[in-house]
Formats: sequence, C-alpha cells, structure tokens
Amino acid sequence: MSDKLKLKAANKQRRRQVLLRLNGRLVAIAMTILFCTMLAGGGWWVWTTGTMERVVREARWQLVSISLSAGLKVEEILVVGRNETKREDLLKAIRVARGMPILTVDLDAARRRVEALPWVHRASVERILPDTILLNVEERKPIALWQHNGKFALIDGKGEVILNTGLQRFSDLVVVVGKDAPTHASELLDLLAAAPELVPMVKSAVWVGDRRWNLRLQGGIDVRLPEVDPTAAWIRLAAYEKAHHVLERDVQVLDLRAPDRLIVRKARHPVGKVGKGRET
Repeated sequence: MSDKLKLKAANKQRRRQVLLRLNGRLVAIAMTILFCTMLAGGGWWVWTTGTMERVVREARWQLVSISLSAGLKVEEILVVGRNETKREDLLKAIRVARGMPILTVDLDAARRRVEALPWVHRASVERILPDTILLNVEERKPIALWQHNGKFALIDGKGEVILNTGLQRFSDLVVVVGKDAPTHASELLDLLAAAPELVPMVKSAVWVGDRRWNLRLQGGIDVRLPEVDPTAAWIRLAAYEKAHHVLERDVQVLDLRAPDRLIVRKARHPVGKVGKGRET
C-alpha cells in the first residue's frame, strides 16, 4: 500500500473513532439531561409517591428513541471463529435483529446463551458503535468417540460430551470405552503420539480398573499397557515392531505390563486351520 493510501486509511480510522466517541458522549449527555428534566418536573413528589421505577422506565425508552435518532442501531452482526456451529443457531442465541437499538442488547445474556450451544467452548459478544455487534466464538475440539452402555458420543479434550447423534463423519477418531474413559482420553492421545507410526493402527482403547489402558489394534490385536509409565511401554512396542514386525505376526495379545519384556499370546485357530505368520 502506498504512503498516500496508508495516510488516507489512517485518517478514515481516526474519523471513525472520533465519531464513536462523539456518539457515546451525545448519548450520555442526552441521558443526563432527560433524567434531570424529568426529576425537575416531578420534583420530590417522584420519590415520595413511589413512582421512581415508572419514571426510570419511561426515561429508558426515551433514551432508546434518542439513540435510534443518533444512528445507534444494529446494522451488522459479525461472527468470528464459527466452524461447526450453524450461523442460524448463533443468531437465534444472541437474539439480535437488524435495526434494533444497539444499546439495548444484553451482551452478557447473549454470551451465556451462545456458550450453551453444543459446539461452543467460550464466546464473547461486543458492541462496536455505532452499528455493529461482534460475536467471537471458540469451538470445542473433538478428540475421540466414547462408547458407554452401548451408545456412542463425541467428546472434547476435557472429556465433555459434544454430540451423541450424527457421529458418522467422526468415525476415524479413536474409540474410548469405559465409564471414566473420557476424563483420561486426552492423556491417552498424548501417550499414543509418542509413537506416531503406530497411531493409525489403534481402533479403540478400554480404560481398565480406573488405572490403565488396553488397546485394540487393527487385526484384532490387544495391547495391554502398564499402569506405570505406559508411554515408555508404547515406545518399546514401536521399537519391537520396527525390529521384528511383531504386529504382522499371528498374535492375539501383546502384554507390555512387565517393564523388561514383551509377553506374546498367539491367536487361536479352529482345528484344521493354520495361522499365518511366524511364531515369536
């Protein structure tokens, strides 16, 4: 951008900021004048007759009318950070319509309604005078599918349920099984990331005895991780696989709970059938 264009843009921004300040001051002045006028007209009678609440309510609507005349009304609603959440759901939650007085928007109530939506982790709602409402949304990050009592749910990094319907497009996520599995799912993913070459093989993980994981790999292989330092055991399995291709053999269980060895249980086959692969 040329220096001339930069200067023009900067001047435009300064004019906008001055206009916002003037609008804010005009509204504040109008509020003060109107309130004082009504008190002067009613005097002490307003206080002694218990009509103060009605006077304030009428003053408020007078001020709303003044703000509309000053151009303080919603003309634009900007949404930032939306990905999974539908725009219409956000607009319904903030309850803001184009043309309404911008000063009457309850920002805190709108934020709470937005944060109650399934995908929303946190949100902020701001007023940009004279005519814009800005909605910033931070959505939850799905990390796994939780299987419990025969049902599935999508969970985030804190183990909280995001959705329990329409989960087909998340079928590539690892499935965690067990009552308390969601609260440990984030730790599980960190553990698995220590040997990324094995991650694509992991189909599900069962939280056992509220203390450790059993993994189910492709081909129906069960991997039993220890309670203490499961990351080291997982890395050890990756080394075994690289050196001996243990996951390509005809095995059913790989037990890594002993710190100094790998215990292998061969897959069982019906009589008359020979398994593929070599013995370990």
